[in-house]
Amino acid sequence: MLYTLKKHYTLYLMILPILIYFFVFNYYPIVKGLMISLQEYRLIGDRPFIGLQNYITVLNDPVFWRALQNTLVIGGGLLILGFVAPLLVALSLNEVFQPVFKKITQMVIYLPHLFSWVVVGGIWIFMLSPDVGLVNGVLRWLGADAIHFFAKEDYAKPIMILSAVWKDMGYICIIYLASIVGISPVLYEAASIDGANRWQQMIYITIPQLVPTMKVVLLLNMMGILRIFDQVFVMSNPAIAREVNVLMMYTYEKGILEFDMGVATAAAFLVIFATLILVSIVRKVIRYDME
Repeated sequence: MLYTLKKHYTLYLMILPILIYFFVFNYYPIVKGLMISLQEYRLIGDRPFIGLQNYITVLNDPVFWRALQNTLVIGGGLLILGFVAPLLVALSLNEVFQPVFKKITQMVIYLPHLFSWVVVGGIWIFMLSPDVGLVNGVLRWLGADAIHFFAKEDYAKPIMILSAVWKDMGYICIIYLASIVGISPVLYEAASIDGANRWQQMIYITIPQLVPTMKVVLLLNMMGILRIFDQVFVMSNPAIAREVNVLMMYTYEKGILEFDMGVATAAAFLVIFATLILVSIVRKVIRYDME
């Protein structure tokens, strides 16, 4: 081993800054956070270890369970709609034969991904405004009454789901389109010779060839469903807060607003553990490591 180190020491020196970076900015905060979750954390003074008391406090808090329920509903909607909608758009764009129209469409649907959630939240609040919003304008034109979308709890979760899908649809769609471009044209030529039409080619060639990409997208979406925060933080208000208060908002309120760092980090680690379990189950179910 010593001989190997001497022989390749330049390579080890090159990788050293990367290892230091990960240790300082990734692993150390995780270890420190785990320690805080086991302490009665104070800004000044002693920080005695109290075992799993913070975790017990979180699990006995009804607000946490309410936040978990909201997270699962919103995250489930994001998981399903955020997986299916970009796939349908990518398959539809693949059937467009005019390059200019195709590129413009890709650019338009990708643009929201470049915006911060502050901008996206402002757009949705403006579009759904009861006075000058586009949606309520259409409703009034059809003879219906205006709806106060951001004041009614029934619309809170759908708005969070649709806005998130709208923002990231272009990004995931590009991933699907890149995968479609990589499909061998020989397969389509052979199918055409055998008399397959475009629909049959999409069903029997394009979609099966996209399965590995679908697995990646599904796994990425799964890793994010318990980390919903930005859109809720930007678009929530007291009228709908009860319906959209998710786990990350619970952690934020405990840690930043109430400065109960022990409980906040315990809640954060519960989210990490739950995410690891969910991802492991999904990897097993979809046979992620198999072709």
